[in-house]
Amino acid sequence: MASQQDFLFAAEESYPLAMDNADVRYYPQFIADSKAWLPALQQQIQWRQDSIKVYGKQQPIPRLNAWYGDEGIHYAYSGLQLQHHNWCPVLAELRAMLEQKLGLRFNSVLANYYRNGQDSVGWHSDNEKELGPEPIIASLSFGDTRRFSFRSNSQPRSTSHIDLASGSLLLMQGGTQQHWQHQLAKTQQVSVQGRINLTFRRIVASR
Repeated sequence: MASQQDFLFAAEESYPLAMDNADVRYYPQFIADSKAWLPALQQQIQWRQDSIKVYGKQQPIPRLNAWYGDEGIHYAYSGLQLQHHNWCPVLAELRAMLEQKLGLRFNSVLANYYRNGQDSVGWHSDNEKELGPEPIIASLSFGDTRRFSFRSNSQPRSTSHIDLASGSLLLMQGGTQQHWQHQLAKTQQVSVQGRINLTFRRIVASR
């Protein structure tokens, strides 16, 4: 099991991450000219800032998000039912690229816009029942590099980190969501353009 370890890779290749009971692979340069995609992602996606209930009070989520998917595909987490949107051109193009290169099928995507270093997401697993017993999550990054962390459910003090660069893909499969949590922590780094993260998924049972 990896513990207090940073994953460093050469570009042009893909690498499995050394994590017990998980199937995680990192592609450092999956999308060429990734920053050229940013304007379309910023403009075409219908960004919004939702709120969730924390200790009985509604709190704004520290990032913008949006949910896109096939007709009839819905998703909720932390008691929040996400508003459904039909595919916009830029997301449809990226989905087609993913499916062709990976040989997988996705029917939805959760988009997150981390506007600066204070936008974040806390420890969680993408283990909602809509995703099935072994979810496949294909996570594309655009814009600023941010540090992504894992911690084991069985040994929460053991953490591993990877810096997700623009154009990279992190593919999580198998038992990853059952045995590990992940987060994107706040940082003091001054962000110029922010980071957009697209997590393509396959919903197997909508609410």
